Amino acid sequence: MDELLQALSAPRRREILALVRRRERSAGEIHRALGGVTFGAVSQHLGVLERSGLVRARRDGRRRLYQARPEGLAPLRSWLAGQWDDALASLKQLAEDEEKTGPSRTGGRPGSAGRERRRRRGHDRGRRR
Repeated sequence: MDELLQALSAPRRREILALVRRRERSAGEIHRALGGVTFGAVSQHLGVLERSGLVRARRDGRRRLYQARPEGLAPLRSWLAGQWDDALASLKQLAEDEEKTGPSRTGGRPGSAGRERRRRRGHDRGRRR
């Protein structure tokens, strides 16, 4: 997954991935669509994307056509789903604990009591002037 995250870390590679998501494109088409980047840089980015499993390349005569591989994102999807599941489990546990013990002392969001005190102090200062 490190290679996958490394590949996605470059904005230009994410841009290339978006270009080849819906249909195959040649390296030349990708180069022309990006602008402001050399053909060599596009070729290097495509190599990184291909090695990480995010795009596939196929030969068409002298050209290579690139297309996104949605299944290449599966390890990242799986990892993110696990993170989300852990966060939801923690939230569920907090809700169940609060249901057993009753609402918190302040009755508001965490930190709201401190904000309320600061607001009142600011208000009081304004009245003393």
